[in-house]
Amino acid sequence: MKNKEILAFGSALGAAFFWSFSFIWFKIAYLGYNPVTVVIFRLAIAAVLITIIAAFLKRLQKPSKKDFRLFVLMAFFEPFIYFLGESYGLKYVSSTVAAVIVATIPLISPVFVWYFFKERLKWMNIAGLALSFFGVGLLVINDSFQFDASPLGVGLEFIAVLAAIAYSLVLRNLVSRYNTLSIIAYQNIIGVVLFLPVWLIVDFNDFISRPFHAEAFRAIILLAVFASTLAFVFFTQSIRQIGVNRSNSFINLIPVFVAILSFFVLKEELGGQQIIGILVVVAGLFLAQIKRKRNFKNQKGFEVHNT
Repeated sequence: MKNKEILAFGSALGAAFFWSFSFIWFKIAYLGYNPVTVVIFRLAIAAVLITIIAAFLKRLQKPSKKDFRLFVLMAFFEPFIYFLGESYGLKYVSSTVAAVIVATIPLISPVFVWYFFKERLKWMNIAGLALSFFGVGLLVINDSFQFDASPLGVGLEFIAVLAAIAYSLVLRNLVSRYNTLSIIAYQNIIGVVLFLPVWLIVDFNDFISRPFHAEAFRAIILLAVFASTLAFVFFTQSIRQIGVNRSNSFINLIPVFVAILSFFVLKEELGGQQIIGILVVVAGLFLAQIKRKRNFKNQKGFEVHNT
């Protein structure tokens, strides 16, 4: 194995690990701040960092007037709607349940791509989707067939999933003309603008009345630096070396990482049924990716999500 390939695998693994930790950092951030406050500070810090990195590398592209509307629509779906669903959902469900639901994004996406773009839907996508939804069922329903997780929390997380898929459909129109750093920079900047009025109405008074919470604010900084900035840099580097599909295989490990981190950091309990559910979801994710015939060198773009 070449050194560059080893580095690419390490980069993909690092991105998956940082994105996994984001579910933990969200929970810690909620100890001191409300969801919209957490999101807007995270996006603002990440926007500054990504813009600086892109400008330093001379990779920051200016969007055309025609494409600017697509950038706004893309940012509306993600980070705006996506983070509203994910962040509020995390108030009602565990980090593990949230991570497993969000992990179904690459499974559900092909169904929408098939509907809107008439791309062929393979039986492996359908089988992987069915298997993963069975695994989600094991996570949210107890052994008495009663809903064990908050229906509101699960619903909000699936709103985030649908928002991410809509974002991906818009993204397809931009990836051939703009590089990843530019896309992430503008979606974060526009995301801050979209969240600002919501924050002023919903969370601003609460924010200024609360005392500064060092641990919670440190979690927001970690979200911005590692989950919203470095993870994307690492993932981009990985895709350049080993392609989309092989890099995405590491992303499939996020629910496993989150379950382990939640157990040790947040002290969330994991029963046997929940462990089986996680493994089933991950199996479905991998099933949907096997035997891909397209060469990664011919792939024009990839999906990026703010987890």
